[in-house]
Amino acid sequence: MGKNLRKKKLKDPDLYFNRELSWLEFNDRVLGEGLNETVPLLERLKFLAIVSSNLDEFFMVRVAGLYQQHRAQLRRRDPSGLTPLGQLDRISERVHRMVAEQTQAIQSVLTQLAGKGLRVLEPAAWSAEQRQLLRRYFTAEILPILTPLALPDLHPDPLLPGLQLHLAALLDSDKTEQTSPPIVVVPVPSLLPRFIQIPSAGPGQLARLEDVLAANLDRVFARRKVRAATVFRLTRDADIAIQDDEAGDLLEMMEQVVLDRRRQCPVRLEIGRPSDARIQGWLVDWLGLRAEDVYEIDGMLDATGLFELAGRPGLEGLKDPEWPAQPARDLVGCEDLWQALQDHDVLLSHPYESFDPVVRMVRQAAEDPDVLAIKQTLYRTSGDSPIIQALEHAAQLGKQVTVLVELRARFDEARNVQWARRLEDAGCLVIYGIAGYKTHSKALLIVRRESGRLQRYVHLATGNYNDKTARLYSDVGLMTADRDITNDVAGFFNLLTGYSEAVGWSELTIAPTDLRRRFLELIDREVQTSTAEQRGLILAKVNSLQDPKIIEALYRAAAAGVDIRLNVRGICCLRPGVKGVSQRIEVVSIVDRYLEHARIFYFRNGGHEEYYLGSADWMTRNLDKRLELLFPVKDPNLRRRLQYFLETYFADNVKARRLLPDGRYEPIASEGPAVRAQEELYRDAVKAAQAAQAATMRFRPLRRPAAE
Repeated sequence: MGKNLRKKKLKDPDLYFNRELSWLEFNDRVLGEGLNETVPLLERLKFLAIVSSNLDEFFMVRVAGLYQQHRAQLRRRDPSGLTPLGQLDRISERVHRMVAEQTQAIQSVLTQLAGKGLRVLEPAAWSAEQRQLLRRYFTAEILPILTPLALPDLHPDPLLPGLQLHLAALLDSDKTEQTSPPIVVVPVPSLLPRFIQIPSAGPGQLARLEDVLAANLDRVFARRKVRAATVFRLTRDADIAIQDDEAGDLLEMMEQVVLDRRRQCPVRLEIGRPSDARIQGWLVDWLGLRAEDVYEIDGMLDATGLFELAGRPGLEGLKDPEWPAQPARDLVGCEDLWQALQDHDVLLSHPYESFDPVVRMVRQAAEDPDVLAIKQTLYRTSGDSPIIQALEHAAQLGKQVTVLVELRARFDEARNVQWARRLEDAGCLVIYGIAGYKTHSKALLIVRRESGRLQRYVHLATGNYNDKTARLYSDVGLMTADRDITNDVAGFFNLLTGYSEAVGWSELTIAPTDLRRRFLELIDREVQTSTAEQRGLILAKVNSLQDPKIIEALYRAAAAGVDIRLNVRGICCLRPGVKGVSQRIEVVSIVDRYLEHARIFYFRNGGHEEYYLGSADWMTRNLDKRLELLFPVKDPNLRRRLQYFLETYFADNVKARRLLPDGRYEPIASEGPAVRAQEELYRDAVKAAQAAQAATMRFRPLRRPAAE
C-alpha cells in the first residue's frame, strides 16, 4: 500500500501540523507541569518561569522571522497551508490564551506558597510601616541609579532594551505647556534583585522591585504629579542574518551581531493590567505594533523572575528530592581511562550518570605526556567551563590543541567569542565554524602515543560540552577507541579544518552531505525487510520532527505496514492516526524535571538490529544547514542499554503525552503500574553503579602477625 501513496497526496496540507503552532503546544505541556498539583510548589514555579523564557526566545526568533517575511510581502504557504500572516494571527490567538492561563497559575502557586511561609505581598497588602520601610530602601538603593527618559522629547529616540522591565509614567502638564500630558519611561534596574526582602518583616515576606519603584515615583518626579503608571516590557527581533561567507573577521562580526540585536524592531509589547489607555496607546503608536502584538497581563510581567524565588534556600521540602549523579557504570573501578577504552566502549547517560568522565578525559589528556593532540567541537559551554580550562592547560604544555568554537550558537555568541579569544591566547588553534553552516556536532578526539604507535580515543554525544546543562538535560554519550569510528572522527576534523571532502566514511554519517539520504535509506530499508511474520519497526527519540522529506518517508513506511513509534519532545509536524497514511505511527512527548535532549534511533532491519546516536534532530535546518554527526553503537551490552532506554521512554504513563490526529496531546491512560521514565532511569543508574562498585571490591584477609 505504501508504494501506492501518491506524491501529491503526501504533500496534502492536512497531513502536516504548522511548526510554530506545534512548538506552542510543547510550551503548553511545559505550562501543564506548572499547573500539575502533584509537582512540588517551587518546581511548579520553575516550569512557569520556563514558559516565559521559552516564549521570549520564540518571539525573538520565530515570530520575528515571520514578521520579516510578512513585511517583505512573502505569501508562500508552509506545508500546513498557512501564510506568514496567517501564522502570526494563529500564534497571537494561542499565546494570549496561554499567557492568561499562566498568569492564573502563577497567582495560584504564590497563594499556596504564602501558606508555606513564602509570601510575595501586593502593594495593597503593605502595612503603613512596611510602606515606609520600603520607601527608605527605595531612597537608598533604587533612586540613585534610576534614569527617567522623556521619550517624546528626546531625539533621536533612546534605545529601550528588549526583555527589560520599564515603568511608563503619565505626568501632570506644566501650566506653560500646550501639549498633551508628558510621558516618562523609567527603566527598572536589571541588576537589582527582582524580589526585595521587606525590612523588619519575616524572612519570607517579599515585595517585587517594580512595585516598590511604582509606589515611589513621586520621589522621582518631585515637581510633577504622577497621574498614572504602567509597567511594560518589549521583545525585539533577534533573528539577524549572518553572511559569514563574506565576512572578513567572523569574530568581530559576531560581536557586532550581539550589539545589533539590541536595536532590532519590537515584535511584542507586554503591559500590566489595568493599564492607562493613554500610555498604552502612545506605546503602541511609538513602537509601531499591531493590536495583536500587545499582551495585557493581569499579574506579574516577566515570569522568568520566578527562578529567583524557586532557588531560595531553606525550602527544600517544596522542591524535588535530589537525584545525585551516579558514577558511570562502565568506568567504575577503572583507574586507567585509556586502558578501559581499549577494553570496552563506554556509554554515558546524563544526568543520571556523572559528566565527570568527560571532564576527566580532557583533563587527563592535557596532563598526559603521551598525548600529542586534542581536537574538539564546542557549541555551547558553561560560564566557568572546566573543559575550556583543560584545553588551555594542554596548549600551554605544548600539545597540539584544535578547537572549533561555533560563534553562531544563538544567544551564546558573546560567551563563545570570549572563549575563542581565551583559547587563542592560550595557544590553541581556533576555528570559527564553517562558512554557510553551523557546526552542531559534539565530538572530541585525543591522539596518544602508545608503544611506538599512535592510538586515537573519541567521545561523541547528543549533548553539548557543558558541565552545567549536563545536570539538567537528558543526553547520551559514547567513549570509544574503535578504530573505524576514531578514523572517521579524525577525517571529520580534517573536514572542519581543511579542504578535505566528506567521502569514504566507514561508520559516521555527516550532515549536510549524507545524513538525510542515510535516514531515508534506513526508513526505506524497513519497508523492504518487513514481513508478515516480522513487521518492520522504527523507534526514534528526537527533540523535533519537521523535515517534510523525512515525514513523507515515515508516511510511506507506515502505509506499507512498518510500525513506527516516535518520542518527540517538542515540535512534531507529522500528523499521526490518519487512515491509510499514519495509522501505524505513534507519537508521544515527555516533559519532566530534566529536559529530554537525546537523539536515539533504532531500526529492526529484518532482525539485524541497528542503534544510532546523533546530534541532529529531524529538522530541515539540521539536515541542510548544520554539520551534524550520526554514529552507531556497536557493543552488544551498550545496545541492550539503549533498548532499555527506549522501552522505558515508551512505557511512561505519568509524564508522557500522546499526540492526537487533531494536534492535541492527551495523558496516556494505563491500567498497569505507574511508570515515570526519568525516575526509572535514575533508579537503574543507582542500581547499576552499586552493582559495579560491589563487583570491584577487593577483600584482604587479616593474618596472624609473624612472631618476633
